[in-house]
Amino acid sequence: MKLIIQIPCYNEAETLEIALNELPKHIEGVDEIEYLVINDGSSDDTERVALDWGVHYIVHFKRNLGLAKGFLAGIDLALRHGADIIVNTDADNQYCGADIEKLIRPILERKADIVIGERPIDDNAEFSFVKKKLQRFGSYVVRLASKTDIPDAPSGFRAYSRKAAMRVNVHNEYTYTLETIVQAGRNKMAITSVPVNTNPELRKSRLMTSIFDYVKKSMLTILRAVLMYRPLRIFTLLGMTSMAGGVAIGIRFMIFFFRGNGGGHTQSLILAAMLIIIGSQTFVTGLQADIISANRKILEDIQYRIKKLEFALLDPEGRPVSGTEREAESHDLRSDD
Repeated sequence: MKLIIQIPCYNEAETLEIALNELPKHIEGVDEIEYLVINDGSSDDTERVALDWGVHYIVHFKRNLGLAKGFLAGIDLALRHGADIIVNTDADNQYCGADIEKLIRPILERKADIVIGERPIDDNAEFSFVKKKLQRFGSYVVRLASKTDIPDAPSGFRAYSRKAAMRVNVHNEYTYTLETIVQAGRNKMAITSVPVNTNPELRKSRLMTSIFDYVKKSMLTILRAVLMYRPLRIFTLLGMTSMAGGVAIGIRFMIFFFRGNGGGHTQSLILAAMLIIIGSQTFVTGLQADIISANRKILEDIQYRIKKLEFALLDPEGRPVSGTEREAESHDLRSDD
């Protein structure tokens, strides 16, 4: 059982070594632990700190591509080097490294494929009242959208089994945290959470530049994720709302018409017709989006099977295996784990 712990970094030279020193060296049930740093276009000595410390792998971006891109690049490299479990944590030492054992336990016990670390948000003195409420509200919206019971959706402290990691897709450039939970919930993956501790803040968050910006980007991310996986429900709701408004206005016009006052309410009839037409078109759009969503699921399944085949043909160091080794792997490829 191989665990790779990945840390996305952007100008983290001052805090990275602190975070690395906190990471576990041995965990019961894990045969091998390796460390991976994603250097997301840092302009400081982040990469040198990582190399001096002795991390096993470094993903190097020449420019800053954002948290989501870095997360996916780390997942891909970890899979290529044979990771059975991948843990994502922060370079600012926000999360306690000792809790990684607790985080991966449900995966080791085959109870879950994705585990999210639940921070003690209400007890965190460094979170403002508004930030606490926004975190709670955001998590509530994600629970509704994903049909999961994850209490701390924005938490970046999480673990993925190899199977779950091969199914990860992130389409926005802001963050992976919310979208991947909606994706996992809608795809009926086994996802759970465990309570974890946090360390004192070493620097201010770079993800939330302002409350308004955080709320806007988070809501757009959630809406986009839901539209990708359950578009028909959203478009049907919008279409039915428009049609109901049109029907109501149409009934109002008919009442005036039969009372002999219809001539002065022609505008109502036009508005009713427009709302009904818009509602019908919205419903048809929902049907088209639902077909696209079904095709996306097929493509995601194909992507998973291609990744499973590709990574099975690589050795633990990411090199192509020999023909004899490929033959030995063929039996595993016939079944979907």
